[in-house]
Amino acid sequence: MSISTKDVRWATAGTMIVDGVTIDVAPGRTLGLIGPNGSGKSSLLRLICRLRKVESGVISLDGVDIATLPRTDIARRIAFVEQQATTEAQVTVLDVVRLGRTPHRGALSPWTALDDQAVDNALSHVGMAHKAHQFWHTLSGGERQRVHIARALAQTPGELLLDEPTNHLDIQHQLEILSLVAGLPVTSIIALHDLNLAAMFCDSLAVLHKGKVVAAGLPEEVLTEALIADVFGVRAYIEKSRFHGRHHIHFHCG
Repeated sequence: MSISTKDVRWATAGTMIVDGVTIDVAPGRTLGLIGPNGSGKSSLLRLICRLRKVESGVISLDGVDIATLPRTDIARRIAFVEQQATTEAQVTVLDVVRLGRTPHRGALSPWTALDDQAVDNALSHVGMAHKAHQFWHTLSGGERQRVHIARALAQTPGELLLDEPTNHLDIQHQLEILSLVAGLPVTSIIALHDLNLAAMFCDSLAVLHKGKVVAAGLPEEVLTEALIADVFGVRAYIEKSRFHGRHHIHFHCG
């Protein structure tokens, strides 16, 4: 497995946020983390990239416990795209994406042709090469998210973690961003709220509820009417979509 967690726990202020989570993600596949607010999705992503330290359990990269790896090695291997970061600085798209090279460079290391190539490839992957010299604050929400992903790709990671990458975007940009991520040659874990988008773009799903994994597997196996009622507290009707062949969820009000 590319990324795996075994019985991982993490608590804060006496409250267990991630409670015995075990997941596996095969190389090159996309895992969707879904669950209500407060279910532990964002915390789990931060534990995987060692922004937080597990209280117990093991997180592994290709079978190696990340607790035994230097932070620089993890930073070169795992890229993390957080929810809609903002800045008021007068920086260009190119400035932002170049930050992705930081884990690969020492404090006094000169900028190299390899760095340029990584940045250029990242911008091309997300379709933002033509806006490399445009100022960050002039971009739309969807464009900013593409730049965040480009910055992560400039790290040349093997694994990409994304925390609600489609928050606050319109449906067109949501589809564009997730289609882009699903097509990248990396292993991805994406925390998502939208169950239909998760079913459409993820190879597998893990459902978190009160810090625990309550279901995991293929989207069509995981997303059942009973589970949606139990975990999300809503009634739903599920049918196979004639557009993309995956299950589509219709929600009932009242």
